[in-house]
Amino acid sequence: MHIFFSGIGGAAIGPLALIAKQAGYTVSGSDSQPSQYVNYLRSKGLLDIHIGQNRDQIAHIHEENPIDWYVRSSAIPDDSPELLYCKEQGIKASKRNELLNQIISEKKLKLLAVAGTHGKTTTTAMVIWLFQQLGIPLSYSVGAKISFGDMGRYVSDSEYFVYECDEFDRNFLAFRPQISIISGVSWDHHEIFPTREDYQMAFREFIEQSGHTILWREDFEYLGMKRADHLTVLEGSADEQELTGIAGFYNRLDAWLAASALSRIVGKPTDEIAKLMAAFPGLQRRMEPIIPNLYSDYAHTPDKVRGAMSTALEIATKNNQDLIVVYEPLTNRRQHYLMKDYKDCFAGSKKIYWLPSYLAREDPSQRLIAPEELISYLDDPSIAEAHERNDDLKRTIQHHLDRGAMVVAMAGGGGNSLDEWLRQEFTDSNN
Repeated sequence: MHIFFSGIGGAAIGPLALIAKQAGYTVSGSDSQPSQYVNYLRSKGLLDIHIGQNRDQIAHIHEENPIDWYVRSSAIPDDSPELLYCKEQGIKASKRNELLNQIISEKKLKLLAVAGTHGKTTTTAMVIWLFQQLGIPLSYSVGAKISFGDMGRYVSDSEYFVYECDEFDRNFLAFRPQISIISGVSWDHHEIFPTREDYQMAFREFIEQSGHTILWREDFEYLGMKRADHLTVLEGSADEQELTGIAGFYNRLDAWLAASALSRIVGKPTDEIAKLMAAFPGLQRRMEPIIPNLYSDYAHTPDKVRGAMSTALEIATKNNQDLIVVYEPLTNRRQHYLMKDYKDCFAGSKKIYWLPSYLAREDPSQRLIAPEELISYLDDPSIAEAHERNDDLKRTIQHHLDRGAMVVAMAGGGGNSLDEWLRQEFTDSNN
């Protein structure tokens, strides 16, 4: 079967394309722009990837090797030229969840899903790491590069499939996991979930269609859940456990969730499994060092920023360094809902350089919110200044590095994001 992936450079579609190839499908795809993720997929043998998403291109591919299934990311609109062509040709078209469910069913895998507003990529990577340390074969999909495996993998003798199960476009409601982990919940994706109650209801529905769910008491209460046999509600804090070697309070929470899930599967005590996390190598864009003292992190909302700051401050304090932040918010539409929540989220940083928002899937009717306006919602706006991503910013970052500071770039986004700019400007490689 020939499957064409549209938006193949995305953090969810890319791993699925890898899995499909390893599961025996013929794979091709397209993306709107080149990116480090596209380069990564090509390095893994997915060579039939085309930049640009137009009718003529997909028609040529179909003529050369007929496409059986067109799978698109949630970012691809209903009027996409590729999608319209596939409908005209009678080619099966769907979003990613239908294909993944087919693979899980076809290969008779048990689904372990990691869901949550924040922390799910890190938690998913930690679960994968623990399976590996315990020597258990595993298939999985994770939305970031990891040093201990591919972003997506299918293993023929695996029993479990671990999936970073995101809520955008209500994707996670397409699945019925045997085990689910909730890594942290706060209202997000406002264009999909217009009210906080809509968001909470979706998570409650996801939990109800899961065989068993593990979550912290804070999320249990936020979602308005009631005690039940299919819920494991973790009390207290992961900081009460021995999780040496893991920087950041929220990372320790995620590690304890991961260990709790493996404890349920293998029948060993959680604290015994948690000790295996001491050597966890981390993952890309989660406090990832680009060069000495320059880090990249995926934090792009106030809650995610607070999580990243807890890790960054532990590192900076340990090394007696000033902490400098370069921040690129993800999407203008999000800022309309979140700007009043910034408040003290950068507390502890010496200086913040605030860039214009990375634009993606924007509502053209919404005005663009300038960095200066967003800065005004900080409890202490004096620590931040608006900046552009340019040569002057590069010199400014280098100046702080030369003075021994720790510089953390916090940004979502993919191609042409702050993260990619940093790699281009401060390293010799864009891999």
